[in-house]
Amino acid sequence: MHDLIVENARLYPMDGHTRPVNETSFAVDDGKISAIPASGSARETFDARGRIVMPGLIDCHTHALYAGDRMQEHRRRLEGATYAEIAREGGGISSTVRAVRAASEDDLIAQTLPRISALAREGVTTIEIKSGYGLATEHELKMLRSINRLGAQVAQRIVPTFLGAHTVPAGTTAKIYVDELVNEMLPAVVSEQLSDTCDIYIESIAFDGSNARRVLQKAKELGMHCRAHTEQLSHAGGTRLAAEAGALSCDHLEFAEDEDIEAMGSAGSVAVVLPGAYYFLREIHRPPMASLRRHGVPVAVASDLNPGTSPIASLLTALHMATIFFNLSADEALLGVTANAARALGRQAELGTLARGKKADFGVWDIPAPEFLVYRLGGITPDAVFIGGRKL
Repeated sequence: MHDLIVENARLYPMDGHTRPVNETSFAVDDGKISAIPASGSARETFDARGRIVMPGLIDCHTHALYAGDRMQEHRRRLEGATYAEIAREGGGISSTVRAVRAASEDDLIAQTLPRISALAREGVTTIEIKSGYGLATEHELKMLRSINRLGAQVAQRIVPTFLGAHTVPAGTTAKIYVDELVNEMLPAVVSEQLSDTCDIYIESIAFDGSNARRVLQKAKELGMHCRAHTEQLSHAGGTRLAAEAGALSCDHLEFAEDEDIEAMGSAGSVAVVLPGAYYFLREIHRPPMASLRRHGVPVAVASDLNPGTSPIASLLTALHMATIFFNLSADEALLGVTANAARALGRQAELGTLARGKKADFGVWDIPAPEFLVYRLGGITPDAVFIGGRKL
């Protein structure tokens, strides 16, 4: 007796390809897919009525937990100011840092819930959320505690990532701040089991290679996974550095060169492309898709939801943008928000595809084919969403 049987479905497992399979049913037990196709009886049956069933979407790179907004900075950019100029004047990340430090955990959660709901309405079942707007031990831990509390309140799977190395806070130096990261923050994050992944922003306005090595090395010593924001605004060498450190992913990559991508291919790192930031900042450099393909680097797509450079609470919009701006194929884009997104999180063993033993996270879509999600911009929602075999 199964917990659930889904029947009469057009199944698209997204397991290395975007084609449907011949099977039209599967069984769920203890929150996981237990058989494809299903046989026998179940306590509950869901009739898909010929609709598409595919894995729940995964937004593998967001900064969704924050306070306030940065509308005035957007206005300044419309008038010609650059992201780097705004950052040097005390805006950018520093502006959100001030708002986050002034907010309580309850405030942060309350302001974030609508953004989570917006993603959830599009069939997103897993959402990665980074810290990085605290930039002091007390406030980085506050953010991670808030992210974990949020995960206990919503149905979606929330994956917390420690991004204390987002930028150097005002009033200190990179060396002093990295000392705090290495000696205080990272050990506290691990001690409280607030996150198993450390991210870092390697860029001219953030951290250089020597400081990045210290942070990544300490994270690895503590048993954490590593990820990195690299080559977004300039070629700073972060991609090769992060790949050689075994990073799960390198994200942005607009200024990455072929040798950087070759290092990613050798390391097995995932490329996370973030077209929302590219669009919002009106960039002109694009991630090197030809190089990524040539070196066999898996590509994931994410919203980069954040208050300053990608205030886009829509993974489907990012999916559409990735094909238009970055020339991803429909297949690449769809795998980028399912199987490859799970891999970017280090969760490919349990998420991202419809396969026996995987979490039963899936959406039911009344669309002609999955690539309709790439084609259509706006107005698409799934008919039903299941997380762990439970219908929301």
